[in-house]
Amino acid sequence: MFVSDCRREFYDLIVTQRVLLLVASDVDALCACKILQALFQCDHVQYTLVPVSGWQELETAFLEHKDQFKYFVLINCGANVDLLEILQPEEDTFFFVCDSHRPINVVNVYNDTQIKLLVKQDDDLDVPAYDDIFRDEEDEEEDSENESDGSEPSEKRRRFEEEVIERTMKRRQRREWEARRREILFDYEQYEYHGTSSAMVMFDLAWIMSKDLNDMLWWAIVGLTDQWVQDKITQMKYVTDIGILQRHVSRHNHRNEDEENSLSIDCMRIAFEYDLRLALYQHWSLYESLCNTSYTSASFKLWSVQGQKRLQEFLADMGLPLKQVKQKFNSMDMSLKENLREMIEESANKFGMKDLRVQTFSIHFGFKNKFSASDIVYATTSLMENVEKEGPETTNFIKALDSLSRGNLDKLHQGLDLAKKQLRAIQQTVASCICTNLVISQGPFLYCSLMEGTPDVKLFSKPVSLCLLSKYLLKSFVCSTKNKRCKLLPLVMAAPMDVEQGTVIMVGIPPETESSDKKNFFGRAFEKAAESTNSRTLHNHFEMSIIELKTEDRSKFLDALIALLS
Repeated sequence: MFVSDCRREFYDLIVTQRVLLLVASDVDALCACKILQALFQCDHVQYTLVPVSGWQELETAFLEHKDQFKYFVLINCGANVDLLEILQPEEDTFFFVCDSHRPINVVNVYNDTQIKLLVKQDDDLDVPAYDDIFRDEEDEEEDSENESDGSEPSEKRRRFEEEVIERTMKRRQRREWEARRREILFDYEQYEYHGTSSAMVMFDLAWIMSKDLNDMLWWAIVGLTDQWVQDKITQMKYVTDIGILQRHVSRHNHRNEDEENSLSIDCMRIAFEYDLRLALYQHWSLYESLCNTSYTSASFKLWSVQGQKRLQEFLADMGLPLKQVKQKFNSMDMSLKENLREMIEESANKFGMKDLRVQTFSIHFGFKNKFSASDIVYATTSLMENVEKEGPETTNFIKALDSLSRGNLDKLHQGLDLAKKQLRAIQQTVASCICTNLVISQGPFLYCSLMEGTPDVKLFSKPVSLCLLSKYLLKSFVCSTKNKRCKLLPLVMAAPMDVEQGTVIMVGIPPETESSDKKNFFGRAFEKAAESTNSRTLHNHFEMSIIELKTEDRSKFLDALIALLS
């Protein structure tokens, strides 16, 4: 059931209890977790934190802890499946689910006792009405043998005929209701999409309780920026939510002006700004950032010689010397840096890049360190999906969580270095896929498969990295192809997952169009295709549009998918 008052129906209930936090492996979930941890610290709430990267880990964590805990908080996992069916909990167990995945499972919505959904109510949820989905099992087999034998045979027969007609009518009504129910549920569950960021929902809770610190506001900003970087929400939704956060930032800055007239060395300031849509440019060279940002790389078509020429022309148009552009951004001449955004934007408009500036926030720690919200997202994602093995599975999660605290700048800088490697790897893979024509049209969708032995292929066995690669590849392919029909197609991308076990990881992403509503139909399509061909698949990820599949089942699975979507 939906929680209307987060403070009374959620926080006040768990503040005196021991709580188990189950947190998904994405940056928005980490930010929501940091906000909740800060609140728990204020009120001395006892909790245990368990990172979960998929449904199997969620089930295992629940089974391990269900005897010690009665209160479970799930962040960015659990809303889009029937939790009670999967976990089979005792009746005195309660789940508080803060999850941006949509659509929300109808059983979770209408369960009044054990499942409480912490969801922003103004999201367009479109949940079907209770009576359309559930109905009481009426006892249709009515006892018809209690009639007295004394009545006339003709009377008996008439009554019996009436009962048969009535029963037939009831059965027909039930069949019609079930057909309508299937139709309603299909329409409701057909597309997967994302609602308001969980970090923003948690920040709202902190704000209602007047415990919202500057750090919490920053984590809410990073959570929203993660949704934008991963392309999970529409531009309209992003701009609306940025507006909400901007009001909070103004309020905080106004409040802090009184406290900090003299800037202390460890103070923290958040500022709203129209920044360049260039990945990590303040921690890289401008040239590297232009080459490794999907928007500029796809617009220039940098995988071709012609594209490289266009980039040189672009730099010449701005009047920036190559020597300046190729050195670290921090070392560029101050005179150039002062008007850089205006210069770049002016030239970008001439080269057809109208959206090179984006509304975002930046943060200053003391005098020296400045980061934009997207820098933090790239760094934290890279730490979480670091493929260089260091200790147990949860090490990456803990490092990523730590990098969000302002006291751990060394971890953040390590994340930024990993993020640069990741962006370079993505860009090189996109270039090689396009130059070697690896993206092929399968009819209803485009398909691309990375072969074992491709450089950096290990990185793309991780879900977020593979999704970023797929989105960058589709954007670049749309810019490079002359075929108008192909520009409107979605993409299915596969990469080797585990060579020893012979599995691949596969992701489906919606078409790259201006008016895209970011709704993804591949989750349901993958399920149906796997069912109809008995393919050995594992739907373990919280995103339904990512699956694992046995390599030898891939061709029959794809054939079924083509038939299904044609």
